[in-house]
Amino acid sequence: MIPADALPHFENMIYLPMVIKILERDRETIEISPFKLRGPYIKIVEDALKNVRAELKATNTYARNRKLKLIKKGKDNTFTEYVFVIGDNEDVRRYLNVRLRNRAEELINLYFEKGMLNNARTHS
Repeated sequence: MIPADALPHFENMIYLPMVIKILERDRETIEISPFKLRGPYIKIVEDALKNVRAELKATNTYARNRKLKLIKKGKDNTFTEYVFVIGDNEDVRRYLNVRLRNRAEELINLYFEKGMLNNARTHS
């Protein structure tokens, strides 16, 4: 059985790398797109990436200190299966791919809002 306090960290280990990958691709798309002013869009994405990477670093430290391990076991058109490991305990969990995508989108929105709030505070 996985302790409830470890679950958010396991989910961060799933979602945060996804969010980073999506944002990095988006940044590349913005860089080659015909925007007249790319800078503001790139800054929003860069600020979000900075925050996501910091949170992933904290998650990885937590996981290392508590011997948490995430294993991606498999994927099909509907589900992705992960194994959450703490010591000798293993818990297999299946996530709907649609849910993974939707949660990644929710997180990107949260990181964009967080970055914009931080920028507003530094400019006021």
